[in-house]
Amino acid sequence: MSSPVPVNVSRSGPWVDALFGWLAQGAAWVTLALLASIIASLVVGAWPAIERYGFGFLTNAVWDPVQENFGGLVMIYGTLATSTIALLIAVPVSFGIALFLTEMCPAWLKRPLGTAIELLAAVPSIVYGMWGLLVFGPILAQYVQTPLQSLFSGIPYLGALVSGPPVGIGILSAGIILAIMIIPFIASVMRDVFEVTPPLLKESAYGLGSTTWEVVSKVVLPYTKTGVIGGIMLGLGRALGETMAVTFVIGNMNQLDTLSLFDAANSITSALANEFAEAGAGIHQASLIYLGLVLFFITFVVLALSKLLLQQLKKNEGAKS
Repeated sequence: MSSPVPVNVSRSGPWVDALFGWLAQGAAWVTLALLASIIASLVVGAWPAIERYGFGFLTNAVWDPVQENFGGLVMIYGTLATSTIALLIAVPVSFGIALFLTEMCPAWLKRPLGTAIELLAAVPSIVYGMWGLLVFGPILAQYVQTPLQSLFSGIPYLGALVSGPPVGIGILSAGIILAIMIIPFIASVMRDVFEVTPPLLKESAYGLGSTTWEVVSKVVLPYTKTGVIGGIMLGLGRALGETMAVTFVIGNMNQLDTLSLFDAANSITSALANEFAEAGAGIHQASLIYLGLVLFFITFVVLALSKLLLQQLKKNEGAKS
């Protein structure tokens, strides 16, 4: 039996590996350089406002371009409040969608339903804003705000929480619209990470008599917690940075009279979209850039807290075993 004819395989030289390493490292450094340049440009542009107001800008609720007195408390509160409402609504709904698609959905429905959910992410944000203003807002005012005001009238705190003219725009309306917008992102990520759980682990749990909820809570979620938290952070980042939809439905009022969920307010992105083009060079423009810097810092803090949460979860792994 004749020996096989050796095949000459050309191999790249060590310089190719070195070039690949330099390119990969260069891409990382370019990303860091872009991040640093963005921060530097924001600090330089906002420096007149930082020098004039300092950290008092974060606690000042007055925004008066005529008197050149600017404070970002109303916008910061509106951004955090709407994003929190969006997460409180979107996370449970997204979890239910992902759970149904991966564990309980019939095979014939899984693909069309998953595609329909992903298509929601393709709807332009301005369409959500117009729908929220023209359709959802009046429905919210008539069938939610008015009954709640009648129900909680005269009750301390609860009555103030739903006070205000029933016009259907405000913090709650913006939060619900944001929730609808971020549900496709969170649900898609959750579904994908749930599907990477090894079938052997789930089948073993089912074989031991576990229910679907026990399999999800004790097998799937611990295995995929990093991806789940990443999906939630992706949705939160979208909620914090959304502009047009919020501009349509939040009311764009730079006052903080009460803490009612139905009060018109403002957000950082909405204020930038409405005022930056008309703001003259000076303290007004610097204050708007200061708001952008605050939004950047909020996003950074959120990501840092998510990393700390993941580290704490990893540290506690196996603690109950």
